[in-house]
Amino acid sequence: MTVLLLEDEPRSAERLAGLLKQCDPTIRVLAQLPSVAQGLAWFAAPGQGPGQPGHPDLLLLDIHLEDGTGFQLIERARLTLPIIFTTAFEAYTLQAFKTNSVDYLLKPVDVDELAAALTKFRARHLALAPDLAAVLRLLGQLPASGPLPVPVYKQRFLVNSGPKLRSVETADVAYFFFADKATWLTPRQGARVDVEYSLDKLTELLDPARFFRVNRSFLVAREAIHAIHAFSGGKLKLDLLPPPRQEVFVSGDRMTPFKEWLGK
Repeated sequence: MTVLLLEDEPRSAERLAGLLKQCDPTIRVLAQLPSVAQGLAWFAAPGQGPGQPGHPDLLLLDIHLEDGTGFQLIERARLTLPIIFTTAFEAYTLQAFKTNSVDYLLKPVDVDELAAALTKFRARHLALAPDLAAVLRLLGQLPASGPLPVPVYKQRFLVNSGPKLRSVETADVAYFFFADKATWLTPRQGARVDVEYSLDKLTELLDPARFFRVNRSFLVAREAIHAIHAFSGGKLKLDLLPPPRQEVFVSGDRMTPFKEWLGK
């Protein structure tokens, strides 16, 4: 896989390049560019346009560059390649997802989040491939034989606990839920704590074999489901441990995938 970095802070660029190698040693960073002007020159150079050998597979793009914004580069170069945004600002999320965005990562970029974004890129970029392993080997991302790469899921969360910070292992999480305009982590033991992730983002970062989004407000671990009650009309009510403050029902549109998930 080839990646082009657009980042105006040299230390941030070097750190991102290092994180990419940490996630996948086969990734090749083509260049680290600090400005819109240099980005435009790169894509205009011979052999580096769409469909040409020097065109990157993926762009890591900061929003604020030396001489403008990443959105200006996208518009002026008419970019259509997949993009992972890396920025210190939350305000551009909606604008970013109107482009060919794979993910939107806030600085300092977390290695687990970057790994999840790369996994998402591979799944989308190679979604139509009849033999994913063969395609990955063709791109040099796998040896001539052997299994596919194992996705990397988030292993722990750094949370505020009063005046201190502490790390919560993902294996110790019972469920996440959204309430009072915040996302909360409920451990198997202890008090709930708020986390700086949306439930949509958590769904991407966590192992789908262990966690399931049962409705708009709850993302639950399999081990936290104590009992399931069937109601008329096919509704399902979950008893979770530790018990939440409100009743938890499985949404109608998630009923079938939920049953399939439980049966795996």
